[in-house]
Amino acid sequence: MHTVQISIYVLGFLIALALLFDFMNGFHDAANAIATVVSTGVLKPQTAVAMAAVFNLVAIFVFHELTVAASVGKGTIDPAVVDHYVVFGALVGAIFWNFLTWYFGIPSSSSHALIGGLVGAAVAKAGTGSLIASGLIKIILFIVLSPLLGFVLGALMMLLVSWVFVRSTPRKIDKWFRRGQLFSASMYSLGHGGNDAQKTIGIIWMLLIATGNAGVDTPPMWVILSCYAAISLGTLFGGWRIVKTMGQKITKLKPVGGFCAETGGAITLFVATALGVPVSTTHTITGAIVGVGASQKMSAVRWGVAGNIVWAWIFTIPASAFAAAIAWWIGTRLF
Repeated sequence: MHTVQISIYVLGFLIALALLFDFMNGFHDAANAIATVVSTGVLKPQTAVAMAAVFNLVAIFVFHELTVAASVGKGTIDPAVVDHYVVFGALVGAIFWNFLTWYFGIPSSSSHALIGGLVGAAVAKAGTGSLIASGLIKIILFIVLSPLLGFVLGALMMLLVSWVFVRSTPRKIDKWFRRGQLFSASMYSLGHGGNDAQKTIGIIWMLLIATGNAGVDTPPMWVILSCYAAISLGTLFGGWRIVKTMGQKITKLKPVGGFCAETGGAITLFVATALGVPVSTTHTITGAIVGVGASQKMSAVRWGVAGNIVWAWIFTIPASAFAAAIAWWIGTRLF
């Protein structure tokens, strides 16, 4: 494969831009991990954010196989078209969409914004032939499957808990699941760190391969460490605008419901990461929260709010792809 020649300054700038996206990913998606545990009153926001950040970082010791990073770095667009312009366009497109949805408090997917950015920049450079259909089909399939699996697991967990604790008093259930939520929120944060940090690892790895600064077998350790650190710091600063939407606007949650939603979401993330699929943590936890609400009664879910979130999901990839195509064109004039 032809090696792209760029200055060390451009390379450093693009790596910094990727880490900025990673930071924003943690900032934007912090609400996914903490919204339920905060809205149920189990933890104060600052404590919940700190816990989520720690488990985002701990994920580096759990998810040794970088399957998601490989899917992003080598399985979405043809490596032959990757250069600094494509990476710049992809990152700017994803960051633009992340900032826009954060500003309006919309829980969209940072993951799909990055995938859309890669698609838009690659198509702008080399047309649709630059896309790897098998990898993109798998990602698109999980746009449907991850919230559906979260929905099913969240609902099943709620039904199972209701059956097991049918003779317990509401006060006892509340006490037990306040403690249980500490575990479930931690596991969800662990799954979030394991899946999402690898996406940025993948794009930096893609750039380093294209410039001849890394091999195709594994990314450098400094890339892995810096990406996990960046997403943890982003989580630490938190995305407060989205917490209210995720925690209370979709359905009213109690500790038992929060536990079931987080556990269902965590299982989904662990399965997806093991399969190497870069899924949306936002889609996953939203599906689980809706599943918990619907398992009690359909009217418990504010379907209008859920519908608005789904529209944001639908627009994420095309919107970030369009922004990335424009950013690619601008990049070709800058560098």
